[in-house]
Amino acid sequence: MKHLSRAFDGQNEWWKYLVVILVALFVGQIVGAIPLVVVMVAAIAMNGGQMATPENPMDLSAYGINPSLGLALMVIPFIVTLVLAIVLIKSFHQRTSKDVVNGGRPFRWNRFWLGVAVWGAIMLILFFVQLLLSPEELEFRFDPAAFIPLVFVAVLLIPIQSGTEEFIFRGYLAQGVAVWTKNRWAVILIPSVLFALLHGMNPEVKEHGFWMMMPSYFVFGVAFAITAVLDDGIELAIGIHAVNNTLGSLLVTSKESAIQVPSLFFQQETDPVKESLALVLSSVVLLVILKQILQWDFSVLWKKIEL
Repeated sequence: MKHLSRAFDGQNEWWKYLVVILVALFVGQIVGAIPLVVVMVAAIAMNGGQMATPENPMDLSAYGINPSLGLALMVIPFIVTLVLAIVLIKSFHQRTSKDVVNGGRPFRWNRFWLGVAVWGAIMLILFFVQLLLSPEELEFRFDPAAFIPLVFVAVLLIPIQSGTEEFIFRGYLAQGVAVWTKNRWAVILIPSVLFALLHGMNPEVKEHGFWMMMPSYFVFGVAFAITAVLDDGIELAIGIHAVNNTLGSLLVTSKESAIQVPSLFFQQETDPVKESLALVLSSVVLLVILKQILQWDFSVLWKKIEL
């Protein structure tokens, strides 16, 4: 098990993690948001200085910005964050991006695509079940001129956003927790709590409430973390996270979605309780399927982390 043990190198002072996280996340997001701010200011100026006040602040089309362009601009902060994280981790911890991903081995693309295939299949099955049982909840809004560019932008860029979050939480931060606690459940739970809190400003949280939405983000984070611990690397988690966000943006959007794009369907009303239950069951199914394919030993989760 190389991924977590790679951090047992004497370069784990708490302040190093604090500096890397704060600079990478906050500076990366602020600097990376500059192109989006410039485009928004230009769009407002072209609109005669009229400031739009959309119900969902993530709805960039309200400012006259093409949704696909808006999505691309929203990914730039994650690109900057990832670059900063890689540079800072190398400087502060003498670790490479490969060390953070899986302990130093080449990127396991077979694991990435396995995550994409399994979670993508689960998502599609759930979507078609919803379409069959509750067709009144979904409004078909296919617009080829808007949807085709969205496909290219989503497939190319959303995995970068997802991969950045996995690199930070299930990669870098998990290694730090591993060194401090030597406990795999701490590695699973602590980054998952922080992952959930990071999404506390999402429009879904404002719409449905903090305590209603946090369990969903936490459960998803736990599922990602368990796959990373059992598979000794984060490639599976990156694939699952990437296909979740990419396929989700292409299939369905709603008024409170964090990604406001011209998806195939618009969901009139969302039931956070039903969606949370579906997420929990789907995550269990995901782990069971991956266990069978990869022959995981779940008893590993209770073993102490050692060099």
